[in-house]
Amino acid sequence: MEQKEEMPEPVEKIESEAAVEPEICSERSGTVPESPRCKEINKDALMWAMFCHLAGLCALIPIVPVVGGVLGPLIIWQLKKDVNPFIDEQGKEAVNFQISILMYFIASIFLCIVCVGAFLVAATIFVFFIFMLIAAVKANNGYHYRYPLTIRFIK
Repeated sequence: MEQKEEMPEPVEKIESEAAVEPEICSERSGTVPESPRCKEINKDALMWAMFCHLAGLCALIPIVPVVGGVLGPLIIWQLKKDVNPFIDEQGKEAVNFQISILMYFIASIFLCIVCVGAFLVAATIFVFFIFMLIAAVKANNGYHYRYPLTIRFIK
């Protein structure tokens, strides 16, 4: 007797779940600190979102010291928020972070009286630069970045 080997039926190629990125970018999750990159964001939106974060460096300009860190992102966000939802989201995030950092900085200056403030001023400045640079890079790469330790004044 002759046995025939049965050929398995062709199976459709299934992509692994790890390689699939969500493409829904219009929904914002408030609990996730950072969500995956959206493919539908154009280069101009990525650039302006990055500028919203980097505008916090305006705090270093002698003309508008300290409050320039809030004014820079606020101006860019107000000018570009209607262009793309990604710019709107990242602009709000940058403004909230700058307001929070300004409050932490002022509080740490007042705490200099207690001798703890000098350490807190240095820590605040360090956190300001590190988180701002991380956010700028993430925004330029298309990730929805959320700053830690930020009070959400603008929602």
